[in-house]
Amino acid sequence: MSSLPPALSRRERQIMDVLFARGKATAAEIQEAIADAPGNSALRTLLRVLEEKGHVTHEEVGRVFHYAPTVSIDTARRSALRHLVDTFFEGSMESVVATMLKMNRNRLDPEEAERIARMIDDAAKKGR
Repeated sequence: MSSLPPALSRRERQIMDVLFARGKATAAEIQEAIADAPGNSALRTLLRVLEEKGHVTHEEVGRVFHYAPTVSIDTARRSALRHLVDTFFEGSMESVVATMLKMNRNRLDPEEAERIARMIDDAAKKGR
C-alpha cells in the first residue's frame, strides 16, 4: 500500500471535507461551503499547500481551477480511523466498540446488531 500524505491542519481538514463531499470544487465553492472561511488569498495558499502535501490535485477549466482529493473517501476513512484507533484506543478494536456502545447508550437496532454480529463472526473466522 502506498504511503499516506502528511497530516492536516484544522483548515486543511475543512477544505478536504468539502472536497470529499462534492468530489471536486472551485476555490469559490469551497469558500462558500466553509463557515467562517479564510479569505480568498489564504484559501488559495491552503489549496496550494494541500497540493504540495499530495492531498489535492487540480484541473484547469478555462481560467478556473477545479480541485479534487487525490485519494478516495474510503481510503481517507480507513486512514483516519486507523489513526484514531491507534492514538486514542491503543489499537484495540474492543475498546472502540465498547466506547461506541456506551455513546449509543447500548441501543442498537436489531437488524444493525445482526449485521455487526455477522461481520464480527466473519472476521473471527478469517483470523483463525
